[in-house]
Amino acid sequence: MEITSILRKLQITELNNMQKSVLEQFKANQDFVLLSPTGSGKTLAFSLLVSKLIQSDKALKTQTLVVVPTRELALQIETVIKKVITGYKVLCVYGGHDTKIEKNALRDAPSIIIGTPGRIIYHLERNYITTEDVHTLVLDEFDKSLELGFQEQLQQIIDATPNIKQKILTSATDLTELPDFVTLHDVIKVDNLDSEENKPSIVYKKVIAPAQHKLKALFNLLCMLGDQKILIFCNHRDAVDHISELLDDRDLIHDIFHGGLEQRDRELSILKFRNNSNRILLTTDLAARGLDIPEIDVIIHYQLPSKEDAFIHRNGRTARMHAKGEVIVMLKPDDDFPYLPESTEELVIEEDLPLPNNTPYSTLFISAGKKDKVNKIDIVGYILKLKGLEKDDIGIIEVKDKEAYIAVKRKVATQIIKEGSNGKIKGNKIKFIRT
Repeated sequence: MEITSILRKLQITELNNMQKSVLEQFKANQDFVLLSPTGSGKTLAFSLLVSKLIQSDKALKTQTLVVVPTRELALQIETVIKKVITGYKVLCVYGGHDTKIEKNALRDAPSIIIGTPGRIIYHLERNYITTEDVHTLVLDEFDKSLELGFQEQLQQIIDATPNIKQKILTSATDLTELPDFVTLHDVIKVDNLDSEENKPSIVYKKVIAPAQHKLKALFNLLCMLGDQKILIFCNHRDAVDHISELLDDRDLIHDIFHGGLEQRDRELSILKFRNNSNRILLTTDLAARGLDIPEIDVIIHYQLPSKEDAFIHRNGRTARMHAKGEVIVMLKPDDDFPYLPESTEELVIEEDLPLPNNTPYSTLFISAGKKDKVNKIDIVGYILKLKGLEKDDIGIIEVKDKEAYIAVKRKVATQIIKEGSNGKIKGNKIKFIRT
């Protein structure tokens, strides 16, 4: 395992103290529990452990199973593991993804499978996943999995993998006791929850508004915050949709993210938030974990979670990896919120402010991707052949199996759509569509 090259791929200079401690204390054949705050680099930490355990024997089929509570977390882990562990097939399986594509990919058994419980069981029951060589089981965000009611599914997965020699459990909050089926042997525990290094630098503020004026207060607050990147948490999908309608009426660009959306729409919302096509994302607790968007400036709790753990996980979306962040809690006059520091400053909302500036980028879509042998360099080269366009006009490009999403400066988006459509990239006819 060459740490230097891994760090270079991940664009970081060195491992943090938690990650170094994990590598130092880990021992093969001893179960391992890692507790560390959201945003502290747990995914990289356990990926490095998996890289130490994986065997180069080509006769072995699937060796490692990584079980996660959400699709978004699965996709994020896949990205990190593929950078850490090269030369081995890695596959991500999750609800909402095409089962035929996954079935075909499983014919040549991947060394590492990352997935959500329901989809892993779907493939296990049809014998698409072979488990005789699975020696390592990772339960990432295990507390959330148990909270969401996956106990029965997790037990089914553990029962289907009888040759496990190594369990690795990670979370940002501790559980007082684990269910009986998650038996740990000779366990090593690294508890980094109170580490000063990874404590987020968060400024807490509160907005007090009567229930009938809460939506108006939120809109004015967003205008006050201006061009910052903002994540707004609600407890229910209905609240997300209701607020979205208000923001639509006020012409405030935003996206929504919750479990009621199609998987493709969810992924697109996060993609546009990541590439600065959108700076405001309305969400449920679904976005409290597994989203690697390090530049979030402000978290707004439009509705408060019932449990402190949920509050902690939401706030972990900002102030990640030594950055600073701001958390704003919206309260009614009679609300008593015990998790908020007593010294929290009250924010006085200004009215009649202009809308925030439009976002710098717009996201375009083409129906060609990795399966069509199209990569980022191909797309950049194609666009730069258009008259008057420069490299700075192109932002983040994400290429998926059969499609690609390209962030471009808003001022050139229409030109690219008009002049760039109907050409070809590697023999694939291209049409640019604004998302």
